[in-house]
Amino acid sequence: MIPWSAGRWTHPPVAAVERDGALHVAAAEGSDAWRLTSYGFVHDSEHALVAPFADRTAVEVEFTAAFSEQFDQAGVFVRVSAERWVKAGVEFADGRPQVGAVVTDGMSDWSLAPVPDWAGRRILVRVSRDGDALTIRAGVDDGPLQLVRVVPFAPGLVAEAGPFVCAPTRAGLEVPLHAWRTTAPDAALH
Repeated sequence: MIPWSAGRWTHPPVAAVERDGALHVAAAEGSDAWRLTSYGFVHDSEHALVAPFADRTAVEVEFTAAFSEQFDQAGVFVRVSAERWVKAGVEFADGRPQVGAVVTDGMSDWSLAPVPDWAGRRILVRVSRDGDALTIRAGVDDGPLQLVRVVPFAPGLVAEAGPFVCAPTRAGLEVPLHAWRTTAPDAALH
C-alpha cells in the first residue's frame, strides 16, 4: 500500500479526510482534465494524488463509484506533463456509469463502455507500465479485471501516477478512495 501522505496533489481538492483507512475526497465543482478536442477548451483542475511511476510496475486504485451527476469520475491518473497525461476509471456519462480512458498528448481523446451494474460498487483500476505501453484494466467487487485500453507510452518517460477525482458539473461529490498500491505489471496482454 502507498500511504496517502506519499503523494502530492496536482490540484488540491475541497477536502481530503482519512477515515478508517480510506481517503474521502471532496471534489471542487468544475474540476476536470481535458485538452481541446471537440469542446475547444482546456480543463487542468483535476484532483490527482500522484507519486513517481516507474517502468515495469503497476498502479492500482480502489474506490466506490457512487456517482449520480454528469461526468462524476474517479480512477487512476498518469501524468507526464500538463499536455501529456492519461486518466482511466469510471465516469457517470449520459445517465449511467461508464468505464473508460482519456489519453492526452497535446489533445485529448476519450473512450467509454457502459457498465451500469457497477453503480455504487467498489471498483479497482490497474494501470500497468511495461515496455512501450500502458495497459489499463478495471473490475468490480474483487471480480476479474477487463481490458479497457492499451496506450502507447515511450520507455524512459518520467511519470507520476495515483488516484484522481473530478466533478465537472456539480458541487458536493465525495469519493472514498479505499486503496492505492504499486504491484508488478500485468504479465501479458492476453
